[in-house]
Amino acid sequence: MNEIPRHRRPQMKDSDFFDAREGGADPAFISQAAQDSAHALVDRGRQSDDPEITERFVRLAETEGIEAIAELWQDSPPRSLAGSLWRIFAVRSAVQKDPERMAEYFRLGRGNTTTAAIAGVPEPPDSDEMLHLADRVLAGMYVGEIDVAFDRAAAFCRVIARGQTLANGTDSTDLITAATDLEASAQAYRAGRLD
Repeated sequence: MNEIPRHRRPQMKDSDFFDAREGGADPAFISQAAQDSAHALVDRGRQSDDPEITERFVRLAETEGIEAIAELWQDSPPRSLAGSLWRIFAVRSAVQKDPERMAEYFRLGRGNTTTAAIAGVPEPPDSDEMLHLADRVLAGMYVGEIDVAFDRAAAFCRVIARGQTLANGTDSTDLITAATDLEASAQAYRAGRLD
């Protein structure tokens, strides 16, 4: 006959037991680390006007495994440097995963007036040109004005969102939200209030 296991009553612990337990990382520390890493990356990338160095910063995600840092940025306020970088990296990553589909969305959405902010894109762009365009959007963080880079990234998101809506008949709220947040970051940067 199988013996029925006896359940133990929970032991009562005093507060010292719980005080000695370690919890997760302090959210304030994580937030500060995200902001510090974003500022360090952008500041360091902007210190040189050498196109090869800019290219190295654009390629960081592939060569240096920046995903862990980008995960820190993901939880940052959307209207901050870290939050904005995460949105730009996320859109670039989506283009890299499926450049043909993104090129199709871009072609469909290009009739929108927001494309004026994305100059020099051939009509219609193919998948290789979409990859290049996504790199140029990210490179804007290291050359030129940061607020202009945010505005271009926002326009890029809006064009793709419009094309996705036309192709699928559904709204792309994530891209529209990203575009709105990037535009707000551009305004905050111009006002000297971007974290």
